[in-house]
Amino acid sequence: MPVRPSLFISHGAPTLLLDDSPANAFLRGLAARLGRPRAILCVSAHWETARPAVNTGSRPGTIHDFSGFPRALHEFAYPAPGDPGLAARVAALLDAAGMPVDRDPAHGLDHGAWVPLALMYPGADIPVVQLSVQPTLGAAHHVALGRALAPLCAEDVLVLGSGSLTHNLAEVRRYLHDRGGAPAGMPWATEFEAWIGDAVAAGDLEALADYRARAPHAEHAHPTDEHLLPLHVAAAAGGGAGRVVHRSLTFGSLSMAAYAFPGLPEHVDPTTARTVPA
Repeated sequence: MPVRPSLFISHGAPTLLLDDSPANAFLRGLAARLGRPRAILCVSAHWETARPAVNTGSRPGTIHDFSGFPRALHEFAYPAPGDPGLAARVAALLDAAGMPVDRDPAHGLDHGAWVPLALMYPGADIPVVQLSVQPTLGAAHHVALGRALAPLCAEDVLVLGSGSLTHNLAEVRRYLHDRGGAPAGMPWATEFEAWIGDAVAAGDLEALADYRARAPHAEHAHPTDEHLLPLHVAAAAGGGAGRVVHRSLTFGSLSMAAYAFPGLPEHVDPTTARTVPA
């Protein structure tokens, strides 16, 4: 059993940081349930590479990898320190598993990392390292990545996968064009979410890796893979079986579901750092 649970969260649009929404409230309350890790390894859907890459800088910048959002988001900074030692540990674990790693001293924190982290740990005082995803290598590759990274959970590192449980932006644009007239909880999104939830609860990494063939509406929920791949990493790093810790929908079909592997306590006693069960 890992000492620290791994997590998959859906980061939504950058405006999640500003929204008064269930997902925003969930992330703001998450630190009370997680406690404070010594460092965070964030696997973000917004850093895509041909093979695994880890950022090694001691002061990663804030990447504003979007356009057309409020000025406050374009000016926002999340000055968390990096952790070259953790980056080296990640690279060593993946190298040992036969997955060569590129070291990138210049890459910063993209919005898949800093938007949720600014809600979870607004003090920006916990070291953060990012690991890229490799969409061309498929879901099974990311399960293997997660398995290789599992020792980090026993080293007080939070393995955080940041993506989106559903991610069909054409449907989001259609919803916005219709001025919110599309029904909330569109069946294809809720049915896909339910299938993922069952696979997560069963710890069925094989099914998760084969989600495109097995899950209902998989192609519609994810026209491309990158936003679900962080789930595969987090699930495998945390031992497979997990629990849903948040569910909500935005824009009619964008699932903000989050999962913890193996699960989360209700809160952490700050005076003892002991978890208090649900």
